[in-house]
Amino acid sequence: MSREIKVYDTTLRDGTQGEGVSFSMEDKVRIAQRLDALGIHYIEGGWPGSNPKDLRFFKRVQDAVFKTAKITAFGSTRRPGVKPQE
Repeated sequence: MSREIKVYDTTLRDGTQGEGVSFSMEDKVRIAQRLDALGIHYIEGGWPGSNPKDLRFFKRVQDAVFKTAKITAFGSTRRPGVKPQE
């Protein structure tokens, strides 16, 4: 029995969580292209609702052609103490 394993990469978001780490827009695009070339299935591009740089990244790559990867967005469903319908 064979199983396909899908890889979900978070470099573009989690990779910037360290102190002093910040990718330029060109860095993010190049990293996404390289991850795609490596055969990564899903690339988390960031959280477009949280900051303008991530929103610009999603606008920049919306028409880009990736061989394998799908660009995904990080998000949250709700915050503690906030009702889901809010």
